[in-house]
Amino acid sequence: MQSVDIKNLEILKSKLKGELHFDDLMRKLYATDASVYRKLPLAVALPKDNEDIKHLIDFAKRQNTSLIPRTAGTSLAGQCVGEGIVVDVSKYFTRILDVNETEKTVTVQPGVVRDELNNYLKPFGLFFGPNTSTSNRCMVGGMVGNNSSGTTSIQYGVTRDKVLSLKTILSDGSEVEFSSLTSEEFQSKTKLSTLEGKIYKTLFETLKSESVQVQIIENFPKPTIHRRNTGYAIDELIKSEVFSNSTSISDSISSSSSTFNMCHLLAGSEGTLAFTTEITLQLDDLPPTESAMIALHFESIEACLKSVLHLMKHNLHTCEMMDDSILNLTKHNKTQQENRAFIEGNPVAILMCELKANSVEDLQIEIDAFLTTVKTLNLSYANPVLKGDDINNAVELRKAGLGLLGNLIGDKKAVACIEDTAVALEDLENYISEFTKLMTSYNQNAVYYAHAGAGELHLRPILDLKQAEDIKLFREITTAVAQLVKKFNGSMSGEHGDGIVRAEFIPMMIGDDNYQILKQIKSAFDPSHIFNPHKIVDAYPMDKNLRYETDRIEPKIETILDFSSSEGILREAEKCNGSGDCRKLPEFGGTMCPSYRATRNEKDTTRARANALREFLTIPTAIGNEKANKFNHKELKQVFDLCLSCKACASECPSSVDVASLKAEFQYQYQKANGVSFRTKLFAFNNRLNGFASRVPTLTNFMFSNGFTSSIIKSIGGIAKERSLPLLSIKTLYELHEASKNHLDSTEKIKEIYLFCDEFTNHLESEIGLDAITLLTSLNYKVNIISHSESGRAMISKGLLKDAKKVANENVSIFKTIISNHTPLIGIEPSAILTFKDEYIRLADNKEAAIAIAKHTFLIEEFVQQEIKLGNITSEQFTKEEKIIKLHGHCHQKAMSNQKSSFDVLNLPENYKVTIIPSGCCGMAGSFGYEKEHYDVSMQIGEQTLFPAVRKASDETIIAANGTSCRHQIKDGTGRVAKHPITILREALLKS
Repeated sequence: MQSVDIKNLEILKSKLKGELHFDDLMRKLYATDASVYRKLPLAVALPKDNEDIKHLIDFAKRQNTSLIPRTAGTSLAGQCVGEGIVVDVSKYFTRILDVNETEKTVTVQPGVVRDELNNYLKPFGLFFGPNTSTSNRCMVGGMVGNNSSGTTSIQYGVTRDKVLSLKTILSDGSEVEFSSLTSEEFQSKTKLSTLEGKIYKTLFETLKSESVQVQIIENFPKPTIHRRNTGYAIDELIKSEVFSNSTSISDSISSSSSTFNMCHLLAGSEGTLAFTTEITLQLDDLPPTESAMIALHFESIEACLKSVLHLMKHNLHTCEMMDDSILNLTKHNKTQQENRAFIEGNPVAILMCELKANSVEDLQIEIDAFLTTVKTLNLSYANPVLKGDDINNAVELRKAGLGLLGNLIGDKKAVACIEDTAVALEDLENYISEFTKLMTSYNQNAVYYAHAGAGELHLRPILDLKQAEDIKLFREITTAVAQLVKKFNGSMSGEHGDGIVRAEFIPMMIGDDNYQILKQIKSAFDPSHIFNPHKIVDAYPMDKNLRYETDRIEPKIETILDFSSSEGILREAEKCNGSGDCRKLPEFGGTMCPSYRATRNEKDTTRARANALREFLTIPTAIGNEKANKFNHKELKQVFDLCLSCKACASECPSSVDVASLKAEFQYQYQKANGVSFRTKLFAFNNRLNGFASRVPTLTNFMFSNGFTSSIIKSIGGIAKERSLPLLSIKTLYELHEASKNHLDSTEKIKEIYLFCDEFTNHLESEIGLDAITLLTSLNYKVNIISHSESGRAMISKGLLKDAKKVANENVSIFKTIISNHTPLIGIEPSAILTFKDEYIRLADNKEAAIAIAKHTFLIEEFVQQEIKLGNITSEQFTKEEKIIKLHGHCHQKAMSNQKSSFDVLNLPENYKVTIIPSGCCGMAGSFGYEKEHYDVSMQIGEQTLFPAVRKASDETIIAANGTSCRHQIKDGTGRVAKHPITILREALLKS
């Protein structure tokens, strides 16, 4: 492929209504997907309409380059990587165009998220059945390209079964709609003197002979395997009346259709034949309302798989398997720990079988029949029946499986290469038996993660693809498994596609003669091979163009934060496997990733930040310049710019990539080379400034609130003019505590606690601190406040890690002999107190002491929640008044603690009705929302869920938020004053 002059790219950019990027950063961000491959693209395009796509097609033909279509970029086989222009339709091709309730169809653009579509369809009583593990961010266009299926395929089929018509742009720029055709209509198409006509004519001439059809039937995967996606689906095309020219052939095909539909070929073609712009899908009625999941626990893989064929005789909606490799990984992921409640003992495998019915009575009949079969088989040792939220929790546990595989510490990872094999159910047990022997011969303990009911097993060898020795195994194992799959006449690609990793095995899987037919079809559609070349036909080698340089010398990167738990900062970034969980939208809950939710730019995802850091930290340094600052890249500054350090990624990312810590370290290293700005110092050392200002709080507050003086302050500080500045408390919390000691002391103490006097509460909201002291003292707790350093949160967020380290060491030294199980450390402001449980462990010199303190450090709501459970605090101590409360939780609390503690505390007064706003991040994030260049994004984040929920609340409804930044954001965004939960509880306290 020839190089393209930058001037030609500039000309192309000027023609597009959308975006074209060819800078180093964007090219690197799109060089990988969720596979093991990396290819640096020429450019990245985000087209806005069909005309943009036509311009791109014309450019690719004239410049001898290619177009690689992409939606969410979650492909596991390398479909989305290539040397040409990556065409990302996920930002602008996102409309749901039409719903036909009568016909039960929907027409969408390819960038519509699957779960977003089903949320839209729910009021119509309809849904799109195929359901992948990435359904909250994968897009319909990608699902068509891969012929995705997912957990529900045993009931609702695969994507190919649902595609009715596709509007496409062909390689000559012509717009063509493919849909169902009768034999007569098909023949009319072959007579067209257009590219479309040539395509139909080529297909007919190639597939019409009986011998070719026999050849296809004999060599393609068994038709009973509904998850088969090897090469182009010519085995589907010959089912139509157009090719049903022989009774013997018709008898060999399990189900013939009367009409021909090119969509059956395009589904699973991975964007190699045409560029899809609109998709019309057949929908199903919503599933039955009553459901139960039986989670069968097994002591061996063999026992689990032996059960499948028998259990599938029941009307199962899902039949999914996980092995102990994945189950053990979930123990170390905070979010998934909560989803493990149904697990009994230590199963080697769990088979999750879901039943559905339209009534409780009918469901129970199905459950009883199913359990009778289970009892007869006598292969499982525990069979808990899950209902309601327990089903959702189990499903989420399984969905997280692929991402959790990235949690393997070190360079050995579970590698996607043989993870998509499918065989007929009757062959499953024997296939796995031989597969296990094969893996044993390679000293592999494979990871079993399966759509067992569909005969598809996501089996992954553990390999280090940085090492030539394991790359050799990568090929050997894949080749051996391909031969085994062929032996059982199975499919090497069930639903993840051929891409790069499996495409070169297609000739083996379907025979050379059939492979030549695929090449003819590719050339008919795409004579210049501009659409995603070297996928399916003329394949790239499966062991080249890998994400990492082979046998590289690992760069030595010294950091001030301790990343030893991941074996260094580079491996912390490399934990990201590209699964794209950070692209989920606000309606699907959680917090990650607030900046992406605002901008919808790949650059602003957690994945992009990890990828960028991996890319730039591994750029070879010149000889003699080995000590050069590897972080000193403007591109890294750009990609981290909109990171709010919310920490959601540390808990919501299945691979637990802690981008907030990566950002803090980057800022520290970058500022070593480029200096620290005035504004950075202003925010980082705001506690010191507030200490000076608190000597004259009335004057300070006048200057902060006066329009003229505050505008000058904002201008000097680079603060958004729309922001209000936080006002100082007239007295600090230290002062209030000293003054209240004599009045609030109690004789009988349940416990003694130490209250951390954080810098925000001390100077800006000391009344909340006093509320905490009043509440706990009134409830018979001894509250101590001692002299200590600030938390260092502002320093950490601004990358001044040497200063933060000093603070951490001081606080660890102060508290190490005081804090224990009997005298815990309690904090009011989540971002401050949780530094003890997070960054201090990475920063403190005395790590052992830091860890010991962390074990006994709690948010004040956590402490009260524990005391409620112990019976030390009861609802009898609080008002019987009725109040309605809406709660917004702090990001750091959600990531490192649990907002349920705030919820439980607020529900203590028996007539308080509390609901949690599913709001994610508020958008303020400390100084982020104050900074003038971040103000708009900050407010966009607030507008996603939080602001509308607050505005919708009645004036009588109390808005609760335990973060100081959150309360300020709510005030600036809605005009409502939010209260800390402890203030609300103190106000509810009965007077003694």
